[in-house]
Amino acid sequence: MDVSGASAADLDRPAGTVKAIARQLLVKLGAGGLSLDAVARDGGLAVGEVEAVFPHRDDLLTALVLDAYNESGAAMERADLVAREAGASPGARLLAVTRALRQWSFDNSAEFTLIYGSPVPGYHAPQVTVPAASRTPAVMAGIVRSALEAGELAPPRRPLPGPSLLLPEAVQLFGGAPGAPYSDLIERGIVLWSNLVGLLVFQVFSRTHDSVRDESAFFDFAIAVAAEGIGLDVPLGETTD
Repeated sequence: MDVSGASAADLDRPAGTVKAIARQLLVKLGAGGLSLDAVARDGGLAVGEVEAVFPHRDDLLTALVLDAYNESGAAMERADLVAREAGASPGARLLAVTRALRQWSFDNSAEFTLIYGSPVPGYHAPQVTVPAASRTPAVMAGIVRSALEAGELAPPRRPLPGPSLLLPEAVQLFGGAPGAPYSDLIERGIVLWSNLVGLLVFQVFSRTHDSVRDESAFFDFAIAVAAEGIGLDVPLGETTD
């Protein structure tokens, strides 16, 4: 059984061992090809040993989804902490955390595909994954909130033409609804988040490599352009590699 890349502490636990095998299978087979039988076969385990930890395939997928969301969220949180300790502006913080998510996505492309790629046939992520999935947008929301409080956002040139489109959960994640002229800031933040995920899909799945000379520089530029939609200035010109 080869579970290279897993930590010793992780391998001390049966669940960690099974997940380490499953992560390798994600690379080889994709999430759609993942099964308890495949994990047992690839890891030299009895199916009963795998089922004792994860009774159903969906239980294993949920564990992998949780890990992916938590690990990617933690990468962004670490990057934001470093940026804040260095006295970075909100725009520089945004660039730092999105770069961190980009790096995690390339380093863990199978896990990125699991949470942001095509849905796994027959699998629906349960409610328990929502807090972990919220970590990455929460980092961005915190940065936007800081920019708003510091007076570093430009008012929108084209306000939302109508009442709020938000669910209460989105307002809660942001920490409350902003007042005019920023009353549609959360909606704009969701657009920014959507742009980020779409950009990562394009880059991780090699949709931009034949269009631009420097994908890292293009990523920074795209984030800066997308951030203009929320009135935030993102500094450019620093290297990413």
